[in-house]
Amino acid sequence: MAKRILASINNDLGELGKLSVSDLMQFKGIGKAKAVSILAALELGRRRNSTEIVSKKKLISSEDAFRAIQPTFADLPHEEFWVLLLSRSNQLIRKECISKGGVSGTVVDPKLVFKPALQHLACAMIICHNHPSGSLKPSDADLKITKQLKEAGHTLEIPVLDHLIVGEDKYYSFADNGLI
Repeated sequence: MAKRILASINNDLGELGKLSVSDLMQFKGIGKAKAVSILAALELGRRRNSTEIVSKKKLISSEDAFRAIQPTFADLPHEEFWVLLLSRSNQLIRKECISKGGVSGTVVDPKLVFKPALQHLACAMIICHNHPSGSLKPSDADLKITKQLKEAGHTLEIPVLDHLIVGEDKYYSFADNGLI
């Protein structure tokens, strides 16, 4: 069945993606459910490809990191703590949510921060959290956890390159301000 469909479009997956449910249903043995499944699989493939392109983005400045994480924090009414996991060449491997909290804070456990870094063999990380209030001033707790995570990263050979506090459309970089 699959061979017949592919043969009809000269084995061109791009052309397969242009077929509609009714086009696929013209083939013997393909009902609506199978046609929808085929198109869903193609869509998943497209999304995976676009994700891989995004994940290859190199983060070489605090501005790059901000652009990578800002959409995640847009309009959140509560605090969240995320890590950006990086390869040896500072390419973004993945973004990972570590914790979600309340309006004025969230719990950050160093073991949970480094778990995804170890699982995905990250060579470095940038830690990020938002301040729903819009204030970019680091709190005493922000300074303390940054120091803890920097020390843990040094021990694990997964350096913490920066800590960003993200507001609605701006950010504070610990690295840019000499605090990391």
